[in-house]
Amino acid sequence: MRPRARARRGAALSLEVSRRVRGWAPSRRELTRWAEAALGRAGRGRELAVAVVGGPESRRLNGHYRGRDYPTNVLSFPAPRGTRAAAPAALGDLVICPRVLRQEAGQQGKTLRAHWAHLVVHGALHLIGYDHLRDRDAKRMERREIAVLRTLGFANPYRSA
Repeated sequence: MRPRARARRGAALSLEVSRRVRGWAPSRRELTRWAEAALGRAGRGRELAVAVVGGPESRRLNGHYRGRDYPTNVLSFPAPRGTRAAAPAALGDLVICPRVLRQEAGQQGKTLRAHWAHLVVHGALHLIGYDHLRDRDAKRMERREIAVLRTLGFANPYRSA
């Protein structure tokens, strides 16, 4: 992975992409636009790393960090709080598995681009404290995702196709 460019405080989100597999993935510009829309002011002057990985790496990380022995669509890793003082711009990392995204998009009757946008928004919201462990929190997160995706021109990802 290349060294990340440092973001200036108050400047736009700085996003670094590491592509570890071949195949289609959205451009850095699109990923940045989607993440910025999700993060709002919380993304200003911050750094976000996105790793595009294969199934085996996704499975390994999902197993190690979540105890689930299968590849998953997106994993979110917020920057540890202790590192923020040393690197105040660090927001965290998203790990995305295009193979899983392609499979899910097909099953759900969504375009690949729409599903990518949804999962970037979803993962970015996790980095700023949203979760879906309790029903109330899941509804709050879904409402935010739907609203953000609407502003980006995408349909509600929770409606059946």
